[in-house]
Amino acid sequence: MKTKFITNASKLFLVTLVAGLFAGCAATRPISDVALGAGGAYLGHELSNGDPLATAAGAAGGVILSEGLHFAAKKQSDKAYAAGYDKGKSDAVKQQYWLYVAMQKQRNQVANVRLYPVQLPEQRIDGVTFQPSIKLLRIEE
Repeated sequence: MKTKFITNASKLFLVTLVAGLFAGCAATRPISDVALGAGGAYLGHELSNGDPLATAAGAAGGVILSEGLHFAAKKQSDKAYAAGYDKGKSDAVKQQYWLYVAMQKQRNQVANVRLYPVQLPEQRIDGVTFQPSIKLLRIEE
């Protein structure tokens, strides 16, 4: 009788485990709670020779273990999400910076530059006499 119970319990556990593996992420929490709760109940039952209090404690321990694992996984997932979000913001700012630099380079490039000599005559401005000279006028197109 005990061997048949063990065989049936292990088959049930295996079927539950396979169903949990094929289920989506949203369904894994209740399935793992049930699977670990059933496994804990089975261990409590076997180790205490059928004591109902130990069986219930084993089931509660299995569910608590399952919830603890889900909590740790969610905490790690949230931490990775926050790190990725910060990295994405940083990359977006860098992308905007390099676009701005590229726009400045395009604006500063001149396709055609010509220099025209301009003859400046002698002139007197505010009591200062400037000698005649030739200056170059830069024209950009």
